[in-house]
Amino acid sequence: MQKTALPLAACLLAFAVGAHAQALWKWRDAAGQLHIGDTPPPAGTPARNILSGPGAGAAPVLSPKADAPSAPATEAQAGDATLDKKKKAIDKEKADKAAKDKADHDAAVAKNEAARKDNCARAQANLQALQSGQRMARFNDKGEREIMDDDARAAEVKRTQDMVASNCGPAPAGQ
Repeated sequence: MQKTALPLAACLLAFAVGAHAQALWKWRDAAGQLHIGDTPPPAGTPARNILSGPGAGAAPVLSPKADAPSAPATEAQAGDATLDKKKKAIDKEKADKAAKDKADHDAAVAKNEAARKDNCARAQANLQALQSGQRMARFNDKGEREIMDDDARAAEVKRTQDMVASNCGPAPAGQ
């Protein structure tokens, strides 16, 4: 326990001292937007636009090195680039998924349309046969052949006309 307590305490102390010693800068840019950061404002920022710095709000003395990006700024830029790459990858995945979903939907619509056309052709052929006046037969529950009488033929014609209307007309909404 003592072997791990000393390094842990040293790390906590170093973190606390580092966090306390870190200076925060507040300034407004030429557009009036407020900036807060651990790096001084860029060179050429008027002293009146610097709201606070590491020494009781005094205006910083900027050296020519202030124009060059510091190590934390470079790390932040690298982090931003990584974040941008991740966002682009996520956006690409979403776009790919949307394209796949659209392709699947279009394929399903095409399949449904093909089935509707086939059903339409069959219903029209059946209706034509029923209206031809020739003798029609069907099989009952026992598997016996029964000749259709006029009432049964009229009922079958009505049912077939309904099928023609539903399959041969315009596609229903939502497809």
